[in-house]
Amino acid sequence: MMNRWHVLKRLMPLLAGMVLLLSACGRADLSTLRPQGPVAEEQYGLMKLTIWIMIGVVLVVFAIAVYVIIRYRRRPGDKTIPVQVEGNHKLEIIWTVIPIILLIILGVPTVKSVFGLAKDYTKDPAAIQVKVTAHQYWWEFEYPNLGVKTAQELLIPNDAVISIEAKTADVLHSFWIPSLAGKTDTNPGGNVNIMYFKAPKTGVYLGKCAELCGPSHSLMDFKVKVVDRASFERWVAAMKNPVALPENQEIAELLNKQCLSCHAIGGNGGQIYPNLTGIGSRQSVAGILVNTDQAQYANEGTVEENLKRWLTNPQEVKPGTLMPKVDLTKEQVDAISKYLAGLKLEY
Repeated sequence: MMNRWHVLKRLMPLLAGMVLLLSACGRADLSTLRPQGPVAEEQYGLMKLTIWIMIGVVLVVFAIAVYVIIRYRRRPGDKTIPVQVEGNHKLEIIWTVIPIILLIILGVPTVKSVFGLAKDYTKDPAAIQVKVTAHQYWWEFEYPNLGVKTAQELLIPNDAVISIEAKTADVLHSFWIPSLAGKTDTNPGGNVNIMYFKAPKTGVYLGKCAELCGPSHSLMDFKVKVVDRASFERWVAAMKNPVALPENQEIAELLNKQCLSCHAIGGNGGQIYPNLTGIGSRQSVAGILVNTDQAQYANEGTVEENLKRWLTNPQEVKPGTLMPKVDLTKEQVDAISKYLAGLKLEY
């Protein structure tokens, strides 16, 4: 009895850890177990089918094992050698045929889904075309048919198929929106992979990089914001509108010199790094600093606070990022952050 208690005490931390791990499952904006679109629902259906088959197999195997242990256990005083039985052709046929049947049950819908979800919508005029480019450690989203390019926040309508063409600008990444669709790798060498999904429910969903790509891989987040068609069209129009630079000439010159050589704001500047148009309306800064007026955690703050933190020391926020630490005074950081935080889009 004491031995059993010692074993149980050793298992308790493991069981507690498993309960804690499983308790994190279920967020609608992140979990594959709470699908929010038809593609994710189909994939979830395959997961449930696989799980139920495995549960059935485990229950049958354990039931047979318990039966054999009890039925053929050594009785007290019995010192005889059990009858040696081997080569039962009937049993061999049964345990060969049953797995084949289970594989067919699992394989047929899996193959059907694999080919169905590989449908190409890149030429469909009714679909929203998005070219996704993965960078260390941020995401670029281009709408080629709409003349819009943005970063870190994929904004889409809830009434259309979203056609994705995914590629990488550097190393291997993986584009993944857990609650809306499965993973799609972005492979080096100019390779482009396609996928599609639908998001009928408005809201904000979290996207992740699902392939180890460097020291800030776990911080390579992005948001998918699903809105109605009218809001989407207003957003597209707002993204195309010109944006005025600060009236303060010193800050305007500083922006031109330090920021707009690489970033774009309302049609001004370069396109090498994230487009900053409307950054004040985004859910986060750098994909990981959450914008909120009621901060509770270390990675939360107002838009202006998060911009200050990012501009002051980007390596502290995302180790290994290509964003350099810019030589700016505190006053210059405050002024640029205030200007960028005011770049809001009405849609």
